[in-house]
Amino acid sequence: MDLNKKPTGIFRGHAVARVAVLAVMLLAGMLWQGCRISYKFNGAAIDYNVYHTISVGQFPIRAALVYPPLQQTFENELLDYITRNTRLRTIDGGASDLSIEGEITGYALSPQAVTENAYASKTRLTITVRVKYTDSKDEKNDIDQTFSAYRDFDATEMLTDVQDELCEKISKELVDLIFNATLGNW
Repeated sequence: MDLNKKPTGIFRGHAVARVAVLAVMLLAGMLWQGCRISYKFNGAAIDYNVYHTISVGQFPIRAALVYPPLQQTFENELLDYITRNTRLRTIDGGASDLSIEGEITGYALSPQAVTENAYASKTRLTITVRVKYTDSKDEKNDIDQTFSAYRDFDATEMLTDVQDELCEKISKELVDLIFNATLGNW
């Protein structure tokens, strides 16, 4: 057998396969040591080694038009969402790592989809919330921002008949927007 002769056919394929397997193993080993892949399906971008607590303040209604149950509906939705989607411990006041507080600044009705006889066929309920988010560990993450969401309903319906359902849906959307801008750290 001639040792200087290059492998051909099936023998050459095995050598290439061994080199490829070795390269993949070496690359996987380097990646395993140097990288950490992290998936967060809820959008939260929180380093739980740094952040442990959050305080959620009250959101009083400061709008011209007031619907008293809205405050409780919104606050409960915000607290529930944070509890379901983070491992942060909620505390009342005091020194927390993160803080969310604000006020409901708008609760307004406006006509939409005007018909040919100049009557609105839809009415829009818009809720606006001002949020102050404070990160005690990194002030560049602080936010003081206004969020707004709305739902349309048939103008033939009385607001009192659809108000609770609309407030729940709008609160869910507002909480999602607020979470993504603060704890989601988009």
